[in-house]
Amino acid sequence: MSSTLKIGIDLGGTKTEIIALDAGGRELLRRRVPTPSLDYGAILATIGELVHGAERELGARATVGVGAPGSVSAVSGRLKNSNTACLIGKPLRLDLERLLEREIRLANDANCFALSEAVDGAGAGAEVVFGVILGTGVGGGIVVGERIIEGANAIAGEWGHNRLPSADAAELPGPRCYCGRHGCVETWLCGSGLARDHAAHGGASLSAPAIAAAALAGDSAAQASLARYQDRLARSLAVVINILDPQVVVLGGGLSNIDSLYAGLPPLLRQHVFSDEVVTRVVKHRHGDSSGARGAAWLWGGQRREGSGMPALGY
Repeated sequence: MSSTLKIGIDLGGTKTEIIALDAGGRELLRRRVPTPSLDYGAILATIGELVHGAERELGARATVGVGAPGSVSAVSGRLKNSNTACLIGKPLRLDLERLLEREIRLANDANCFALSEAVDGAGAGAEVVFGVILGTGVGGGIVVGERIIEGANAIAGEWGHNRLPSADAAELPGPRCYCGRHGCVETWLCGSGLARDHAAHGGASLSAPAIAAAALAGDSAAQASLARYQDRLARSLAVVINILDPQVVVLGGGLSNIDSLYAGLPPLLRQHVFSDEVVTRVVKHRHGDSSGARGAAWLWGGQRREGSGMPALGY
C-alpha cells in the first residue's frame, strides 16, 4: 500500500493514541481516548473509530501501524507476553486487517518508541539505539540503522524480564513478577517497584512521581530510594550495553522524567560496563509519551529527509 499519509496507533493499558504524519514526519493530527482494556472487541472498535475518523478529517486513506504491549508469536501469529491480558492469544493484526480492510503493521510498543526516537527523536543519527520504557512496566526496543530488530522469538529488547543483575542478599529472591518469576528487572524499575521499595525502607506510602518530588525537595528517605533505583537501573543497563553496545540509550515512560538520572547514571555505568570508558549516551526522549504512536506510523517507512543521505525507513 502506498500512501503519503501515515497513521500510528499506540495501544496502551490506559489510553489509546492516534497520530497522523505526512511523508516528512510532520504531525497532522493527534488525539487520545481511554483504552477499554478489559474488552478485546471494544479495543478493536476503538481503533477502527479512531482510524476512520482521522481519515475523514484529513480526506485521505492512510497506512496504519500499531504499537501494542506484547509481541506476536512466530508460531501462532497471536499476541503473547502482554500486560493487557485481554490481548493475549488474540490475532490482533488479522482482526484489525479485517476491520480496516488493509494491511496492518504491528510491533511491540517499546519497539515503536525506540523507532520513533531513532528516526527523528533523541537518538537521531545513531546507528544503534536502545529505547527504554520505565513506567507501569519496563520495556525495551532495539533499532539498528533505523530498523527495528525483533529477533528470532520476537522478544529482542525484553531486558525487563531478566533477573536484576548483581543482586545482593537483601534483593533476593526479589518481588514476584506477572511473568511468574521472581526478581525481574521490571519488578524493581517500574513505578510501583520504586514505590514498594520506598515503603519497605520506612518511607511514606508515595507514588513514584511523589517520591521524585520529595527527593528534589530534600527528603532524605526519598533521596535514598532514588539512589537505590539509580544503582539498579545502572546495573541493568550495563548488561544491555555489554551485549549491544549502542551509541544511545533513550529513556521514556513516566520515570524517565526524573532529571537526576541523566547526571547520576554515567559514573555508575562505568563501574559495570566492560570498557575503559563508556561513551554511550543516556538521554531523555524527545517526543514524550507520543513517541510510541509516532514509531507505529514509521513502521511503514518512507524517506525522512530528501538528500540527507539517511536510508529509507522500513520494517
